[in-house]
Amino acid sequence: MFSSLAFPVFEQSINDYHQFDDINQPVNNPFRKDKIEHLLYAKNWVDTVQWHYEDIVRDPNIDPVAALDLKRKIDASNQVRTDMVEYIDSYFLEQYKHITPKADAKINTESPAWAIDRLSILALKIYHMREEATRPEATPEHRAKCQEKLNVLLEQKKDLSTAIDELLADIEAGNKYMKVYKQMKMYNDEELNPVLYQNKK
Repeated sequence: MFSSLAFPVFEQSINDYHQFDDINQPVNNPFRKDKIEHLLYAKNWVDTVQWHYEDIVRDPNIDPVAALDLKRKIDASNQVRTDMVEYIDSYFLEQYKHITPKADAKINTESPAWAIDRLSILALKIYHMREEATRPEATPEHRAKCQEKLNVLLEQKKDLSTAIDELLADIEAGNKYMKVYKQMKMYNDEELNPVLYQNKK
């Protein structure tokens, strides 16, 4: 089952990041570059760093110049994240290129990699909600509320993992087919963002 391969990789990335908890620390991917685990680890590392960008930029006392710098880092990170999702979908397209979909095969609302993207983010939510549910200095009420939320997230992990594995099984059996659309993000493109292309004149 692919989800049972992916989720521990996401957890390893998150745990490795939090050894130093520094947005500027370099990634030290432990997996071989020719393995899907390498791409999953890299994908989650980007998500984890961006999670902390988003925390920092919400500091009400942040310096405006630093906030703008972070906003640009978040934009760049979003582009990398999208690119990595497309790389993961390319992996699945290669895996299933020999499959001939059945005549009545259906398409899914999202590609496998976008569902895996949600699983990566969910791993981060679980990690940080567990932190809050066990934070010693927090009130008992706070910890109890966070434990309730953590229980929901763990149930969501089970459901999402099942859905991902069923989608991949359906593709492999020819009951569903993959069709991948490039995201075509416009805000980082100097040819498509009016603010950027007007400033080039």
